[in-house]
Amino acid sequence: MPAALFAAAPALAWSLLLSGAVVVLSLVPLGAGRASADFTPADLAAPRAMFERLPAWGQRASWAHQNSFEAFTLHAPACLLCLQAGAGGLPVTVAALLQPLLRLAYIGAYVGDVPLLRSLCWAGALLSTALLYLEGLRAVLAA
Repeated sequence: MPAALFAAAPALAWSLLLSGAVVVLSLVPLGAGRASADFTPADLAAPRAMFERLPAWGQRASWAHQNSFEAFTLHAPACLLCLQAGAGGLPVTVAALLQPLLRLAYIGAYVGDVPLLRSLCWAGALLSTALLYLEGLRAVLAA
């Protein structure tokens, strides 16, 4: 396979973009949950106050959405550190691209109430982010 296929900088940039998209996509099941709980324009004043009216899967969608922001705030700096430090190689590329895929699967597993898969996706995505921090730090120290 050509080395350019495993170039880390494009993978890191894509990871940032896709990770942000996952946060936005996490609104889809949350919106569906709100719609099933008879969301009205009056609920716009305090949309979180309707949490108790959501079905169980809608509540899980709300938690998944909130966790998506938390994951993004950890992952984005890791990508930026690697980009700034010039970290590269196959591990960086794989970790960068794997994280948003695992986070998307996490949302599906959370909403679908598959706790083991959800936990594995959460842990895998977190480990991917941790690997990026490690490789970014390694590149900074080597410079």
